[in-house]
Amino acid sequence: MDIKFLGAAREVTGSKHLITTSKGKKILLDCGAYQGKGLETDAMNRNLGFEPSEIDYLILSHPHIDHSGLIPFIWKLGFRGTVFCTPATRDLCAIMLADSGKIQEADTLTFNKKPGREGMQPIEPIYTADDARKAMELFVSVPYNKELPIDEETTLLFTDNGHILGSATCNLKIKDSKDGDRIKRIAFSGDIGRYSKRILKEPQPFPQADYIIMESTYGDRIHSNITKAEQQLFQAVVDTCCKKKGKLIIPAFAVGRAQEIIFALNNLWNKGLLPKIDVFVDSPLSLNATNIMKLHTECFNEDVLTLIKTDPDPFGFDSLHYIQSAAESKKLNTYSRPCIIISASGMMEAGRVKHHLANNISNPHTTILVVGYCSPSTLGHRIMRGDKRVSIFGIWHTVRADIKVLDAYSAHGDRDEMLRWLACQDKNQVKHIFLVHGEEATQANFAQTLKDNGFKSVSIPKRTDCATL
Repeated sequence: MDIKFLGAAREVTGSKHLITTSKGKKILLDCGAYQGKGLETDAMNRNLGFEPSEIDYLILSHPHIDHSGLIPFIWKLGFRGTVFCTPATRDLCAIMLADSGKIQEADTLTFNKKPGREGMQPIEPIYTADDARKAMELFVSVPYNKELPIDEETTLLFTDNGHILGSATCNLKIKDSKDGDRIKRIAFSGDIGRYSKRILKEPQPFPQADYIIMESTYGDRIHSNITKAEQQLFQAVVDTCCKKKGKLIIPAFAVGRAQEIIFALNNLWNKGLLPKIDVFVDSPLSLNATNIMKLHTECFNEDVLTLIKTDPDPFGFDSLHYIQSAAESKKLNTYSRPCIIISASGMMEAGRVKHHLANNISNPHTTILVVGYCSPSTLGHRIMRGDKRVSIFGIWHTVRADIKVLDAYSAHGDRDEMLRWLACQDKNQVKHIFLVHGEEATQANFAQTLKDNGFKSVSIPKRTDCATL
């Protein structure tokens, strides 16, 4: 039995790891898209490293596009196996993959109309919204903590890892016929969540594993305290909207981060602290994701379940407005009163937030509040690190807006939280940990941390590396 690392290997996006069992079954862990590498991204996404029609099963940890975003593409290329995921992940993928398909169609249409491409062969989208809808027919929902034999040699169990709604650690038990039918236990972390008790349940212990494929995004950092984060969010609102009379722009992923910010603002509203300003959520996907979130209260922690008894909608308050149409979004360009605009995408590489940035980044009354990870090649990272001029839609803008960073709202566990996630494991039984989904320098630091904490065998695979289990 072996595993081949085909994505998110010494980098943060594109999660794909292929297990080939001793009987030749092929199990793909995640099928994520690469993001934030400009023109290079398209080529990387088309170069899968495997034949889609040969994949028997796809085990999906959660619906973020860097983990699920190429499922419609492999469907288009002949994949007809089963996609196993949790019920909430399936519901979110139904909207997220269709939305991604629409973006692919729109982006290629715009690219094909660029000056100088007359007479050239048009670029085809990686996949369409229709491909995404057809791919959803392959999805099968499996609840948390229900062991499911998926064939005669493989058993699957999802445990809640607290990253976003429906996210899971994927636990596999696979018989190795070349090793006397010995059971090999493999845990794939997906993205490890937080122990901050905000909306979702904390990551739960997972069964003992022999091999662990583990994310490491924040393996050398400690997040700031979540209680302080709500105070810092409140202070950013006051400084921007009350003192400067400007716009507070919060780029946020439509699934997970947007709901966290809305929930925090709802708490401020319930306490009577939120100023009387309009709050706009300019992302149709965020609205759909929020509605799905309301359906899956089984993922909420006890504090939120208690809150719902007195506040039936923790993701809505009187001054909150969900923007759907492009026309409504454009009206925000001329909206002159202080306000908060929450818009996707979180890395500021696509979506409506780029228009808000283009229209406001040179205004000193504006604050851009970065609330999550931005990979090094993205616009979000350039803004975060303090670049004085940035290019948006090919036009250079001088950055005069205040830039603030609030990492406590990250959905990824930090170094100590990832160690806490591992605490349920007997270190003597863990044969090897493979670190994925992280920048190489961060991973090297975290690998040493794991060794210092008693995990004897840790490696950082490169893309296309193959390991025999």
